[in-house]
Amino acid sequence: MLTPYYQDEVATLYCGDCAEILPLLEPVDLTVTSPPYDNLREYEGYSFNFEAVALGLWGVTKPGGVVVWVVADQTVNGSETLTSFRQALYFRELGFNVETMIYEVAGTGAKGSNYYYWQAFEYMFVFAKGNPKTANRIKDVKNTGFNRRRPSAVKYQGLSTRSERDGIVGLEFSIRPNIWRYGGFTRNDDTDHPAPFPESLAGDHIRTWSNPGDTVLDPMMGSGTTGKMAIKNGCRFIGIDISEKYCEIVVKRIAQRTLCFA
Repeated sequence: MLTPYYQDEVATLYCGDCAEILPLLEPVDLTVTSPPYDNLREYEGYSFNFEAVALGLWGVTKPGGVVVWVVADQTVNGSETLTSFRQALYFRELGFNVETMIYEVAGTGAKGSNYYYWQAFEYMFVFAKGNPKTANRIKDVKNTGFNRRRPSAVKYQGLSTRSERDGIVGLEFSIRPNIWRYGGFTRNDDTDHPAPFPESLAGDHIRTWSNPGDTVLDPMMGSGTTGKMAIKNGCRFIGIDISEKYCEIVVKRIAQRTLCFA
């Protein structure tokens, strides 16, 4: 029987190996997670069974559900490992549809080899079990030259009615592309995690691929960034971590209302 490490009305946490716990969970709508990057993270001495985790995510994801997999590669002896590509191909072999997105990391300093240009991005692979059932694409790209009161004559061409012409007013913003830029985020003192991703990154994916009331999973939850943003956006959260240290950090954040809040 699967016993939660912590449970309340919005969050359920498990402390243990996610490869063993995932097959025991009820299906979820969305996963947002970041696995260990090659040897770039020292994670409490634990190993990472990628294939078992990926297979578990296939089983726990609802039809139309999405897995967001934030990952990068280490540079070893002047060459990238390409572990991220091998992982993406394995998810594709399991049956997921694959969409590649980029997380541009601003202001983090030099990474990579001095023989090449320094790395300033990570992958945000979007794996969907079929076509995504939810895709609330974010519209926040300001259209150049937009004038709310006086749209250009060019935009009026071919529009026969006033209501069609008035509809142009809604074109102030366009859907953002698949490269998302985040930078300058401040590490919270209560996380104590070696590699947290920005809260806005998790929040943007949760708003895109889920709706309030859905269940969001992070099988490698670390300090609970995905959980915080899932709860903030009206979703239930299921978190798993193999390290009791980080499980306890998340429980304390919930108790202090720094993770679980209205």
